[in-house]
Amino acid sequence: MDSNPALCTAIANHITTSPQQRITFARFMDLALYHPEYGYYSSDALKIGFKGGDFFTSPNLCADFGELLAEQFFQMWEILGKPVPFSLVEMGAGQGLLALHILKYHQLHYADFFTALEYIIIEKSPTLRQEQQQRLQDFPVRWCNLEDIPPNAIAGCFFSNELVDAFPVHQFIIETGELREIYVTTDKNKKETNAPFPSFVEVTGEPSTPQLAEHLDFLGIDLAQSAYPDGYRSEINLAALDWLSIVADRLQRGYVLTIDYGYPASRYYNPRRSQGTLQCYYHHRFHDNPYINIGRQDITAHVDFTALERWGERCNLKNIGFIQQGLFLMALGLGERIAALSYQKQPLSELLQHRDALHQLIDPTGLGGFGVLVQSKGLDNTETSQLIKGLTLPE
Repeated sequence: MDSNPALCTAIANHITTSPQQRITFARFMDLALYHPEYGYYSSDALKIGFKGGDFFTSPNLCADFGELLAEQFFQMWEILGKPVPFSLVEMGAGQGLLALHILKYHQLHYADFFTALEYIIIEKSPTLRQEQQQRLQDFPVRWCNLEDIPPNAIAGCFFSNELVDAFPVHQFIIETGELREIYVTTDKNKKETNAPFPSFVEVTGEPSTPQLAEHLDFLGIDLAQSAYPDGYRSEINLAALDWLSIVADRLQRGYVLTIDYGYPASRYYNPRRSQGTLQCYYHHRFHDNPYINIGRQDITAHVDFTALERWGERCNLKNIGFIQQGLFLMALGLGERIAALSYQKQPLSELLQHRDALHQLIDPTGLGGFGVLVQSKGLDNTETSQLIKGLTLPE
């Protein structure tokens, strides 16, 4: 398969120098995606978009997604009393398209807000950061690491779109009724055949940290139930909790907006979802084998939104609401945009393409089914109740 030989060798070296010559799946996923030289997000292998890419995101469809979010951010600024600066911190900004759409819209429609806006991007990938800097060179944007932001420094909003799904996850499996962790080691049989680069296989063992069992207890998931058979496997995203802790610590007053695909814990760990949610994306096709195309494909796992909600409460974040992306965008005016297409003077092919893009944003079987979680910190009850009409769920 189309793996990066240098990355495979680097991962194998980590394994051979590790205790018991194995690493957790979380460590394998971290190296496959974020190795500083050869990882998928660090190399030229990363491609986002429709042509020649491995996957696409909402901003690739049209500018409307970012423009509707821009409306939401303007409302947040008003609710907070129009602070100057209002810091908008985008975490994992991809190609910079979402930032471009948001900034252009604010500059055109909300000049006062644009003047008050401090746009910060947190980007781990050097390849993507370079692309962002080129695309956004006409706007006042600052790049930094999340850890470099001082505690209680941000009045505004931390937000992300399809970030948490790419955090490295621990994988576990039930064997003889016990919780076991999935580790990765080198394939000794393959090595004996003089293969051009190492390949990898899974082994199971005792959990690498008691946090795995503690996390399931925290969510109220009892794997001892007979409904969970031997062979049941899934993921635990401890990195997401660490990330949210840092975000909550840096936020003095304002919001955390997380958009991603995922489920509440009751659906995530449903016994019928017996093989977890891990997916790999390669040339717009998805599969569940992370041990091929290493360094050339994206590896993701769905987000457990219950974990983010409950962990956020521990970090002094208040849950404002959780809703599907389609309903969220409709409340921000996407329906009006679809209706307005009938009155626009543009070639029919462009109009139909735009209409299709807007419908994809709200398709409940696709992007429209993504989850939108909004949390807040430092707001009084009056301010909290003002946000957000899109998050007022039906009775």
